[in-house]
Amino acid sequence: MTPFEVVAILLAGVAAGTINTVVGSGTLITFPTLVAFGVPPVTANVSNTVGLVPGSLSGAIGYRRELTGQHGRLMRLGSASLLGGILGAVLLLWLPPAAFDAIVPALIALGLLLVVTGPAISRRVTARAEARGGLPEHGHWWVWPAVLLTGVYGGYFGAAQGVLLMAVLGIGIADDLQRHNATKNVLAMIVNGVAALVFIAVADVDWAVAGLIAVGSVIGGQLGAGVGRRLPPLALRAVIVVVGVTAIVALLAG
Repeated sequence: MTPFEVVAILLAGVAAGTINTVVGSGTLITFPTLVAFGVPPVTANVSNTVGLVPGSLSGAIGYRRELTGQHGRLMRLGSASLLGGILGAVLLLWLPPAAFDAIVPALIALGLLLVVTGPAISRRVTARAEARGGLPEHGHWWVWPAVLLTGVYGGYFGAAQGVLLMAVLGIGIADDLQRHNATKNVLAMIVNGVAALVFIAVADVDWAVAGLIAVGSVIGGQLGAGVGRRLPPLALRAVIVVVGVTAIVALLAG
């Protein structure tokens, strides 16, 4: 790699780590960057996933205050993310890209719709649950399978995984949006981590690229935690929408 490529990939990692911690979709910065520099698409996707794992951990640590009291929730939903991440990684290695990529823009659009309408839907769902005796501690029954499916998507490609997770958590679990963001960071870390282990075991990882993204994403994770927790709920939802729409446009253009 040339010095320019090294700096560009490192900075892309910083940007991806920041965006992933605040919302998600950092992959839409690093993946096109790697492909533009001649890295084969599958190798770029695999190396990108491996490189972003430390950034996911950095972001989760940055949100540790908001994780207080969520141990049970994280254990339960984390199992869904773990299984989903494994399935998604296997799909990437065994299925043709068109089999899943064709529905990615639609999934992101659905996530954005749920994020925007989430507060109103959540109020109605919560009211009905309370009328029947209260909202379950870990959310509605469909939250676990929805997190599982999001994990499959994240293990396969991962762009806007955070948008989908925020939509699921915001509607299915009654809690503060910043605490949902902290939960999202941990679940995304689990998905990226287990997918990375699968890729390391059976796929071709470009370790130079993965290392640069890892360093950059760790820095970005801390930057993102500092920015994200200062955003009010309305602003955070606006950021989610902007990033999600950008993701759809980028994928359709690609």
